[in-house]
Amino acid sequence: MKFVLGIHPNALAYSMTTLGAGMMNSIFNFYYVKLFLNRYKISEVAFHQAQVVFMIWNAINDPLFGYIQDNSKFACCSRRQFSILYGAPLYALAFLLPWFPWKHYEEGDWLSGLHLIVALCAFDGLLTFVLLAQCALFAEISTRHESRLQLIKYNQVATLIGSTSILFCGLVSDNMENFAYFQAFAVLVAALATACMCYTGKYSTSQYEQREVCMENANLENSDGALSWSSVISLTKQIMTEKNFLFFVTMNFFQVFHLAFCNNFMMIFADNLIPKDVLSSSIRSIMYGAGFICPQCLVLLSHASLKKFGYYRIILFSFYFEGVAAAVMFVLGPEHYYLLAFYLTTNMVIVQASFSLFNLPLADIVDADLIKHKRRSPLSSMVFGTNALFTKPAQSLAPMLVVTILNQFGYENLNNGVAQPDPSLFLGLHDAMFYLICLVPLCIAVIQILTWTPFSIQNSHVTAVR
Repeated sequence: MKFVLGIHPNALAYSMTTLGAGMMNSIFNFYYVKLFLNRYKISEVAFHQAQVVFMIWNAINDPLFGYIQDNSKFACCSRRQFSILYGAPLYALAFLLPWFPWKHYEEGDWLSGLHLIVALCAFDGLLTFVLLAQCALFAEISTRHESRLQLIKYNQVATLIGSTSILFCGLVSDNMENFAYFQAFAVLVAALATACMCYTGKYSTSQYEQREVCMENANLENSDGALSWSSVISLTKQIMTEKNFLFFVTMNFFQVFHLAFCNNFMMIFADNLIPKDVLSSSIRSIMYGAGFICPQCLVLLSHASLKKFGYYRIILFSFYFEGVAAAVMFVLGPEHYYLLAFYLTTNMVIVQASFSLFNLPLADIVDADLIKHKRRSPLSSMVFGTNALFTKPAQSLAPMLVVTILNQFGYENLNNGVAQPDPSLFLGLHDAMFYLICLVPLCIAVIQILTWTPFSIQNSHVTAVR
């Protein structure tokens, strides 16, 4: 692969999907809960119903698409690049679904609940189809640890640029107060994201690509068709009985929960716990943007540490940091507004930064599975899809549990109040919010330390050097 101006073309092509997806995912995850709760005034029952449907679909579609992409005869599914190329425009259209109401919603309107179901399921389905293909590309572009670190580096630059969409969206739309500007910005982001992902589809390559072309030509005459469902179940059992996979999936479930907790509720917590005269709207926009931009900077800065210590130790350290920070904030209390703003931002940064490294252990699990079972080609999509089967439900559980807890303390009344409410009526709500932002990260950090410590692939960075 030729280098142009020091840029690795294949790594650049791979990272363009991250850029496009990052622009859309950041905005979607950050704003959709507030949009449906505050603007569309969806009822708690409808919100939970939508999240349950989404949780089921979210869990099913990953292994389903993993199976299709690893075993399909159709190039648009079996070729990672074609999956991204053809899925990108649909992915962008699905991103636009929530921002355009189907009518003027009254409070508790059933149609807003249906709108949320369609928006969540469509967006996640297309996200899964495109990003599962990209995750498989990560494992298949190269098996060298150094090459994978290079992909991570390019990926983080792309995510860094993509995550600025939150900052600019907040500034352009005044944190969604000017909804027409918000909608226009969303359309612009969708168009840019489509172009970025199509670049990946046209120009990325993997080390298995030539082998796949030869195999396709050889199998035209004596093809037995796709794997039977019994074979798929057998392969899935092989993946799921691997101890390292189980340790990783358990740890990752709580990471996904924590990430959804931060993405969906950081703005709500900050708006309620930090007075508006302490932090202006523009400062809040910068704070929210930093929660998405700084993680990528942190990963880029830790590139040398990743080479030296490996991802295992870096991830483990992040769990200890999160736990200690949550405990300190809990002891100090909610009255230190600037410290609370710093804690909310830092917590989100650390969670997102460590999550950005999770493709490395998953790729190592793919490699170990390939060697252990002497496979002809890696089951990349199935490993990533099976991981998602157990971790994706956390994306729905987090908002369901938090909204239920907040409504027990009057958040629904605060949200639906027309006049300015008496602040003393919501002291219990503010206390509940503060306990959530401290105790949830603390408990998750303890669980993750216990489940990540036994993971045995700890020195792949050393093996790669030898």
